[in-house]
Amino acid sequence: MDTRAVRETRVTLPDLDDTDVDRVDSLEGEDGKLRDFRYAGARLRELTLSGTRLMDGCITGLTTQRARLNDLTLHSVEFSGCDLANLHWGDSKLSRVTFTDCRMLGAVWQEITFDDVVFQGCRLDLATFTRVRTSGSVIFSSCSLREAQFVAGDLSGGVAIDDCDLALAEFSGGGYRGLDLRGNDLSGIRGLGALRHIIIDRPQLQGLAEAFAAEMEITIRPARM
Repeated sequence: MDTRAVRETRVTLPDLDDTDVDRVDSLEGEDGKLRDFRYAGARLRELTLSGTRLMDGCITGLTTQRARLNDLTLHSVEFSGCDLANLHWGDSKLSRVTFTDCRMLGAVWQEITFDDVVFQGCRLDLATFTRVRTSGSVIFSSCSLREAQFVAGDLSGGVAIDDCDLALAEFSGGGYRGLDLRGNDLSGIRGLGALRHIIIDRPQLQGLAEAFAAEMEITIRPARM
């Protein structure tokens, strides 16, 4: 099985066989199940899915003006080049799922369990992750997470955020033990009080100090001669 690693964090990727997939024009599936599929190039005003199980599939170039996804189970699924506007994704489990070069500005992720999930090169500005938990490894790599919010989640162990834009990203409540933030500029993050037991490297201490000063509204003035 193929894997993706960022330092000690390793994710098992979807195991797809392109020779044994069916091109489909809907993600609803029969009896709420869809397997061995390819869904490509759809442009939708609205995408609504609930109680659906998606397995061993690839979703590429999907564009929506509004997406409401609830009570979904995804296993071994790839998203690539998708633009999911006004995305609200709740009460679901994602296992061995990858998002590559996807645009999900202002997305709401709520009560989601991530298990071996990769976000690569995605736009997640203003996204909100509320009560999200991990049961396996998760990687955010080269993503924009500007003004994203992580609220009351459990990102403890096996989560790496690498080479991402974290300007004004905020962390509150929840657990972040072992969260690997190496490889990022931390000078603009918020909610430092929640980030206990995270992992950084020594050169990031300056940026973390700047973030602390900004959050505490500390005024820095030159020394008087």
